[in-house]
Amino acid sequence: MSGKIRTRFAPSPTGLLHVGNVRTALFNWLFTRHAGGEFVLRIEDTDRQRSTLEHEQGIVAELTWLGLDWDEGTKGGPFGPYCQSERHERGIYRRELERLLEQGDAYECFCTPEQLEADRQESLKAGRPPQYVGRCRAVSPEQAGNRKAAGEQPASRFRVPPGKVVFEDLIRGPIEVDSSQIGDPVLFRGDGWPTYNFAVVVDDIQMRITHVIRGEDHISNTPRQILLYRALGAEPPRFAHLPLVLGMDHAPLSKRHGDTSLRMYREHGYLPEALFNYLALLGWSSPSGKEVFLRQELVGEFDLSRVGRSAGVFDPAKLDWIANQHVRRADRDRLVELAIPFLQQRGDLPDPAGPAHRAWVGDLMELLRESVSRLSEVPGTEAAQILLRFDATRGFSDPEIQADLKDPACRAVIRKFCELLPCDRPIDLEAYRRIAQETGKATGAKGRGLYHPIRVALTARGSGPELNRLVPLIEGAAALHLPNPAPGCAQRAALVVRQMGGES
Repeated sequence: MSGKIRTRFAPSPTGLLHVGNVRTALFNWLFTRHAGGEFVLRIEDTDRQRSTLEHEQGIVAELTWLGLDWDEGTKGGPFGPYCQSERHERGIYRRELERLLEQGDAYECFCTPEQLEADRQESLKAGRPPQYVGRCRAVSPEQAGNRKAAGEQPASRFRVPPGKVVFEDLIRGPIEVDSSQIGDPVLFRGDGWPTYNFAVVVDDIQMRITHVIRGEDHISNTPRQILLYRALGAEPPRFAHLPLVLGMDHAPLSKRHGDTSLRMYREHGYLPEALFNYLALLGWSSPSGKEVFLRQELVGEFDLSRVGRSAGVFDPAKLDWIANQHVRRADRDRLVELAIPFLQQRGDLPDPAGPAHRAWVGDLMELLRESVSRLSEVPGTEAAQILLRFDATRGFSDPEIQADLKDPACRAVIRKFCELLPCDRPIDLEAYRRIAQETGKATGAKGRGLYHPIRVALTARGSGPELNRLVPLIEGAAALHLPNPAPGCAQRAALVVRQMGGES
């Protein structure tokens, strides 16, 4: 085929988009955008029992979220319709079937399911791969017409010609299959609906698809599809079969490995550009060795020659590392908008959140952006727990803190710090530093001997974010009147002193 490159992603709306399928869509998109071609979204919804409009809408929404746009498909285009059920209703597949029947490249098969199953079992017993035995190949058109008139509902099969099918896979190199290993595939079932192998060929011809990039599990379909292209008078597209995506145990990725649908990653608060970046690395690598990319950088570098033959292993830890790199780069206001719903679900922020809440969440995200990979992590971070779920008793069950609090010097620092904190107003960072210095002068404490007791007084914990960054957030939260009351610095220190058995 010559002219502009045209690829397609053709999901079945029978469930949520699996990350393996999304990786296939992503590679098609990158290959097409790199070449300045056209990317088509086609919905293959001929599985009438499982296909739903809800799943189709979900596919569109999830691909849009990931940033995969398409030139033709749900938005229309010159070669529509782009849903196979609509194409079936218009008789597109039936017309092509009639052409093959007239040419003698297809025939009608009256074998019953029981006959086909008996043939299959016989082949298995003989140690042969099961395939259609060709029982109805010799049925003439006249005989077929008489049987249909008598009420039989035949399927239609492709008459596979003898010889070899040879094609050059853009990833795997030359592949050769003897047609005797194929059998005569069904083109139309007895219920009048086309099969996948027939519909996809008709669609690719009419939509002028030049390159088919798909998973290696489709390699077995390719020889019969190539024969169908030729029987329909079309030049086959170029094929590239991607390696599978495996779990960390090197088994095919499935639900037992955890979340495998694109929607789940979205709901967990991953940034779409992070997942986009990570999926691009599953089977492809940059010659530079670089791993963190923006979309346009990937478009500029992507080349099928860099796609390996070995399966890509989905590593959640690697995903989280890449995701964190993108959180670090993300716009502050965007992180705020994405983090707020998770804090509201936890009951830590009111709904709706006002401008003051948004400003405070912005400061929180500046504190957290180096440590979180997805926004769902925010409510459970140590910083968020300290700020929004303060519990003065928590630290006193920690053996390390218990030991510290038996030290008179530590207790003295906490009491002095509490005494110097103003109870009638919040403190800013400058005031906190001054009070800490005055506490040190009064108690003689320095370094860890000074700041560790102050940390215990403000957080009831022995570790956590830098106090210089934490104190403004503590006072900011206290001023917001949150659903769960967040005490300010003075109130926190007083509560800890009470737990110590002293007086505030």
